[in-house]
Formats: sequence, C-alpha cells, structure tokens
Amino acid sequence: MWQGEGYWLVRLLFQRGLALLYLLAFLVAAYQFRPLAGEDGLLPLEWYTESASFRERLSLFYFVPSDRAIGIAAWTGVGLSALALVGLPYWLPAGYATPVSMLLWATLWALYQSFVNAGQTFYGYGWESMLLETGFLAIFLGAGPVAPPFVVIVLLQWVLFRNMFGAGLIKLRGDDCWRDLTCMDYHYETQPIPNPVSWYAHHLPDRFHRVETFGNHVLELLIPFLYFAPQPLSALAGLATIGFQGWLMVTGNFAWLNALTIVLAIPTFSDGVLTTVLPIAAPATAPTPLYLQALAMLVALLVVALSVQPVRNTLSESQIMNTAFDPLHLVNTYGAFGSITRDRYEIVVEGTTDEDVTPETEWQAYRFEGKPTDPDRRPPQVAPYHLRLDWQLWFAAMSPSPRRSPWFPRLLAKLLEADSETLSLLAADPFDGEPPARVRAVRYRYRYTTPEERAETGRWWERERVGTYVRPVSLEELRVRQPRL
Repeated sequence: MWQGEGYWLVRLLFQRGLALLYLLAFLVAAYQFRPLAGEDGLLPLEWYTESASFRERLSLFYFVPSDRAIGIAAWTGVGLSALALVGLPYWLPAGYATPVSMLLWATLWALYQSFVNAGQTFYGYGWESMLLETGFLAIFLGAGPVAPPFVVIVLLQWVLFRNMFGAGLIKLRGDDCWRDLTCMDYHYETQPIPNPVSWYAHHLPDRFHRVETFGNHVLELLIPFLYFAPQPLSALAGLATIGFQGWLMVTGNFAWLNALTIVLAIPTFSDGVLTTVLPIAAPATAPTPLYLQALAMLVALLVVALSVQPVRNTLSESQIMNTAFDPLHLVNTYGAFGSITRDRYEIVVEGTTDEDVTPETEWQAYRFEGKPTDPDRRPPQVAPYHLRLDWQLWFAAMSPSPRRSPWFPRLLAKLLEADSETLSLLAADPFDGEPPARVRAVRYRYRYTTPEERAETGRWWERERVGTYVRPVSLEELRVRQPRL
C-alpha cells in the first residue's frame, strides 16, 4: 500500500498542471511584484523587513531586499517552471530522475515562498498558501519510471478536502443568504472581478440560483468525503469537483484558485480510471525507492502533526478562512465567500492637469485592467492570471475611506509622479505618461444593467456616485499628509 503503482499517469498530469500554475505565478511576480511590494512599491519591501523577523516570514528578500533580486528570483522561477512543465526529470536516466525532480520542485517552492512572505497584503490570498502547500508535497512525488509514494497521493487529497470542506463550512456559518439559498442572487454582480459571462449568469432565473446554491453545499460539504473512497467513487467525486470549479472559472475571475483546485482533484483518479476514459496507456513502473518512501512517511507524520490546528479551526464555530498556522505554509486552513456583499462599490481614480480645481474642472479616469470603471466596457477575462492591485481595490472600496488601505495614498502619489512601473499595472493612463496636477478618488455604487437597459444603451453597468474617497490632492499636499511617501 505504500507504493502508488497505479498512479504514474496521475502524477504526470498533476505535475504538468502544477508546473503550469507555478509558471503563471512567477510571471505575475515578474511583472507585478516590484511595483506592488518592491524597493519603492506601494507596500515597500522595507515595510516587510521592519514588521516581521525572518523566522516569522521566511524570504530570500529579507537578506537581499532589492528589485534586482526580485527580478532574478521571478525569472528563475519562470525558467524552472517551464522545465517542470516539459518534464525535464523524465528525460534523465532512471537513477537521476527522482533526485533532480525533488531539487527542481524544492527550488520552485522556496522561491515562491519568498514572494508570498514578502508580498504583504498583495500576497494575502488563500490560493498562495494552497500553492505552497501543494508545491511542498510535489517535492516527494518522484519522477521517471518509479511509482509515486501512495501516501503523498493521499496527502494531496487531504489538501483538496480541506479546501472544499472549509469553504462549505464557512458559508453555512457565515452569511444568512447561504442558508436561505439566495447568495447567488448577488454573487455574480458583486464578486471581485466579473468576467464576460458573469452578467449572463446574474440574469439567470431565480430558481436556477436556488438550485446552484444548494448544489454548492452538496459539492463542498458532502462530496469531499468521497475523495478517500475506493474507485470509481473517488474519481466521480473528483470529476464533480472539476465540473464545479470549471463553472466558477466560466463565470468569474478568481485568479488560479479554481485551476489549482482542478489540479488537486487529479489525485482522486487512478491510472486505471484514466486509461479507461482517455486514449492513453500507463507504462510499467519500477518500485518506489526506499529513501523516497521514508521521506514520504516523514512528511505524512509532519502533516498529521501540523493538521491539528487547521482541523480545530475548521470545526470551530469561530472558524476563520485562509490562514497559515506555520511560517512555511505547510498545512493551512481554507475557505471562500463566507459572506456575500449585496452592493458593488468601486473606487474610480481620476486626474486633472488643472492646478486649481473648480466646478468646471475636467477629470479623466484611470482605467484598471479588471475593474468596471467604464460602464460601457465588457467585463474582461483575466483569470487564471492574477491582477493583484485590482483585487485590493475591490477590498478597499468596501470602506468609505482609505484608512484600512495604507497602500492607497502611495498609489495616488505614484500616479501624480507618473511612475512608469505603477502605470504598468493599469490598462490605460489618460495622461500618456505625463504627471497630472491633481488626482482624486470617487466612490460609486455599481449594478448590472437589466437586459432591457443593455439592449437600449449597450451598457454593462449602471452606477451612482455615493461619496468622495479621497478629495482632490496634489503631490505636495499628499506628502504633507503622508510623511512616509
């Protein structure tokens, strides 16, 4: 039972899927980490080194806090992910395949750990910990002709179980709309970044929303127990999970959360199931090396010990979502959308070249990649790519002022400076790289147009102004208010 002879193809597919997600995550880091959390980012790297010790939040950038190190680490991660994606260890002689595989996956895990622990708020998402936890277990799967350790397959199923079951429990304990089956009446409109299908999903009949909300409870609270069942029940549970996550991908932009969950569902299958439904054949496997079996058992014991707190949290009435209980994110607790917002608020950032603001001042809006700033603009498809600034703007808009978003004044300062790295995070700069004289932030309530309204106007959204988030301000005034800028 310690060898996974029937999981060679499962391992192959799982590793390719995980490598693709690592590749995506490192590309995001390469293009976004420096303007967000680099030396002069919206949350500067020194704020990380000042706020935590290395032991609390391990990162290479604690010792080398520079944009150059960030770039080297990110592009190294991209290159290594590409090698894992094409299956480099499988090209090597049998005796070298597993050691090289372990080194490759361990390096990817250590590099991404550095980004997550130093990324502060911009890396505070549950799928970061999930990628790290999954990536750690991938180190011990082996490669080449040897069979993977079966215990690691079970540990991956355990990650998937906590992800799904935690999400189900937090919903039942959270918002009343999950219990009266009305949450999906709001979700598609108020989710962080809607996609092109979200408008259509929102306008599906109420009866459909009731059924899909009930189905959500079944898929998150009952189906996960079948992950550990014999085949074909385990595979059917995995297939149901993949279908559920696929629907979420079609109707929203949740970074790589859904894609990673689909990859984690692969170990619920077996080679026997895969070869029955796919035109592929599983090769004969060699026994799992003793050293790999021993390491896998040590990892299993570690996971069991570290699972105590996450399990207690999951079963607690005061359950919290998406939390790491150790500095390496080895075993975490997960959950999503324990509460659903009923109204969608957006922050629209605008600038002007006028030195003096009058009622006649012309304001021009900055356009973000994923935000519905322009009511005429169709919601974009961006996932599984992760727009980190856009996600934080969604959280920031829930409050009528930026007091809980210390990075927001720095964003305004960067726009007033026409900082090129910050502008690279945006879809469009109305000033073509030139600094405006003043900027402001206005808070709006957005709602989807009805089918009749859209047929008449072509708009996807209607909006009304509900307040001023930040009054018109110049760079000098902003620096007086915020000395750390």
